[in-house]
Amino acid sequence: MTKEDLTGHPEGQGGQEAEFRRLYDTVFPILFRVAYRIAGSGEAAEDLCQEAFFRLYEKNMVFPSPDEAKYWLIRVVKNAALNYAKRKVRERKAYQKAFREDARVAETGEQQLLKKESQDEILKALERLPENLRIVLILKEYGELNYKEIGRALGISEGNVKVRVFRARERLAGLLAEDSSHVS
Repeated sequence: MTKEDLTGHPEGQGGQEAEFRRLYDTVFPILFRVAYRIAGSGEAAEDLCQEAFFRLYEKNMVFPSPDEAKYWLIRVVKNAALNYAKRKVRERKAYQKAFREDARVAETGEQQLLKKESQDEILKALERLPENLRIVLILKEYGELNYKEIGRALGISEGNVKVRVFRARERLAGLLAEDSSHVS
C-alpha cells in the first residue's frame, strides 16, 4: 500500500510537493483575507497563514480531499487569528495601564475621506458583534466562502450558517444605525 499525500492521492501521482503547492496557491488568499480581518494586521495575517501551512506540511497530514485540507486550514487560521487578536487587546490594555495613556483615537476630522470613515465604522461595528456572528460574516464577506464551505469550516450546518449570517447582518445594520444616530 502506498502512502497518500495531502489530498488522498497516492504519492506517485503528481507528487506530494506539487499537491502541496497547488493547495497553497489555491487556499492562501482565502486564509489571508480571513486572518487579516480578524487580526487587523497584514504582517500578522501572513505569519498566521504561513504557520498553518507549516503545521500541515510538518505533520504530513492526510485528507480525503483538497476541500478537507482547506477547511482544516481555515479552522487553524481562524483560531490562531482570534488568539492573536485577543493577545493584542490584552497587550494594549496592559500598556495603557502601565503608562496611563489615553485610549481614545485622535479624530482627523475633514482630512478623512468619507469612504475611509465608512469602512472604519463598519469594522468597529463588526468587532462589536458576538464572536459566532462575527466569524461567519468574516468568512462570508472577506473569505468569500459559500454557506456550505463556512459550515464545513466551522463544523455547523449550512442552515445554521445562513441564520447566523442573516442575524449578523441585521445586528451589524442595527449597530451602524445606532452609531449614526449619535452623530450630530
